[in-house]
Amino acid sequence: MSDPIETAIFEKLSTREPGKSICPSEVAKDLQPEQWQRMMPKVRTVALGLMRQGRLTITKKGKAVDPESFKGVIRLRLPTEQETAEAQARRPVSAPDDADLV
Repeated sequence: MSDPIETAIFEKLSTREPGKSICPSEVAKDLQPEQWQRMMPKVRTVALGLMRQGRLTITKKGKAVDPESFKGVIRLRLPTEQETAEAQARRPVSAPDDADLV
């Protein structure tokens, strides 16, 4: 089952032109209109996970941020092909399963 925050992020981005970004608060307000501020840390956490997977880019002042050291006001957009490749290169290579060794 898909994460509702992840779904909301990609639904919101699908309404924008390619290369355009959204504010995380837009997602939080869609999910919890009355208490959207409480959703903000969760939205940011999901966005960070998606960025680490290469499925989302977090930007600040129009430039992609380092997923390990950003803070403050951010925006979310779909990644470029180069950003996706860079994110995949940063991901650690998983160890082979025991079944792979047999």
